[in-house]
Amino acid sequence: MTPETLLLLVHAAATWFLVGLIWTVQVVHYPLFAGVGERGYAAYQRSHMGRITWIVAPAMFLELFAAGAVAWVVGTPLAWGGAALLALVWLSTFAVQVPLHARLTESFDPAVHRRLVASNWARTLLWSARGVIALLLLYPLLESPR
Repeated sequence: MTPETLLLLVHAAATWFLVGLIWTVQVVHYPLFAGVGERGYAAYQRSHMGRITWIVAPAMFLELFAAGAVAWVVGTPLAWGGAALLALVWLSTFAVQVPLHARLTESFDPAVHRRLVASNWARTLLWSARGVIALLLLYPLLESPR
């Protein structure tokens, strides 16, 4: 296995791990926030943030490294496009979702919760598009040698 092949596989694995995670969060996890109840919600949110970070952060940093390396090594518009989508994911995460989560650590606010769920669709779709790109970047590896 060549280093480039290994890089593409790591990139696809990290991206698809996060695609699965973001869909689970978007469709299952975030909607359930509304059912926690106001009394214990702030503690629940703080616990959620502390626990999910241990899962999300390493995968996001691995994906960031791999996407940058793929863009640099492969150098195609598709690879650079995937890296640009990842930049948008990170921008959305730190400019929108993290501040909304921080507000929810104070207390449950239905309007903030709705904004979190609605705005997270952007990350969900961006990561899904990245997943498709990761597969397209792997496609040449599946071709038979000539």
